[in-house]
Amino acid sequence: MDAPDKTDLRLLEILQEDGKIATQTLAEKAHLSPSPCWRRVNKLEKTGVISGYVALLDARKLGLATRAYVHISLLDHTEETIRKFDSFVQHEPQIVECCSITGADDYLLKVIAQDPESLEEFIMKKILRLGVVRASTTHFVLSQKKYSTALPLAI
Repeated sequence: MDAPDKTDLRLLEILQEDGKIATQTLAEKAHLSPSPCWRRVNKLEKTGVISGYVALLDARKLGLATRAYVHISLLDHTEETIRKFDSFVQHEPQIVECCSITGADDYLLKVIAQDPESLEEFIMKKILRLGVVRASTTHFVLSQKKYSTALPLAI
């Protein structure tokens, strides 16, 4: 796909604010008529620029008040170890984000839990018992100063 033009970027900005916006309203905000607006959004979806739509949930209101970033160092970097850890991450809903990183550690996990005790249990009974983790360091989130799922399209 060609790089998104200014109109596409405007549509994406609006959709990042409200993924449920009606096509007519989206078209008006983007200064388009509904048909070209729909075609552009459809193309952005088909080419994977828009990869999906989700409902953003309030974790605290759902009883998930504890968030932490967990740095992980693996025992070794064999294909089997990496595959085992990556598979574990994919199947654990408490891990909401996982990045392979540079530096002293191998991975950075964002983990959600009900409380500090349940987070400790998750780390001790699941992550560390995998048999592939050499060390972990946990950083509890005290307060969140900014949270956004929107990408900075104006760069």
